[in-house]
Amino acid sequence: MSGKIIFFEGRNFQGLSYECISDCSEIASHLSRCSSCRVESGTFMVYDQPNYTGQQYLLTTGEYPEYQNTIGFNDCIQSCRVVPVHKGPFKLRIYEKDNFEGQMHELTEDCDSIQDHYHMSDMQSCNVMEGYWLMFEQPNYEGRMFYLRPGKYKNLREISSDDVRFNSIRRITETV
Repeated sequence: MSGKIIFFEGRNFQGLSYECISDCSEIASHLSRCSSCRVESGTFMVYDQPNYTGQQYLLTTGEYPEYQNTIGFNDCIQSCRVVPVHKGPFKLRIYEKDNFEGQMHELTEDCDSIQDHYHMSDMQSCNVMEGYWLMFEQPNYEGRMFYLRPGKYKNLREISSDDVRFNSIRRITETV
């Protein structure tokens, strides 16, 4: 099962609603705005801009009656992606420089501080080999988060509109 999320125009699940069971690049084509949501099953990455851009946040099963305060979005959710369930090992290689150069470390578990554990001054590229991951701009899984699917990311600066540095990484498991 992939998941199910219901978006509502008003806070506290009021007004028109839109039910979503797959990726949606533009919620505004279904609702004039989205001010609350309920994740009935699965895990979703939500974005404050259309086409999976802007600030992002991971939502798990539960109710979000006024999510702006909870997740820190200034405006409403504009797009969402289903995060598939990954059963099996997790594997990610991080590199100090872009284009997979410089120091390299392979991760199979969460890392609460890249600087403390790997003594890397920066992380500018990575290769997600297995599983789905969240990168955070601050240690201890705090600050803005960024969703990583399997694939090669030769320049992590391209996934953010500003010059964000990544300082911690967590696997997306069913119990995040």
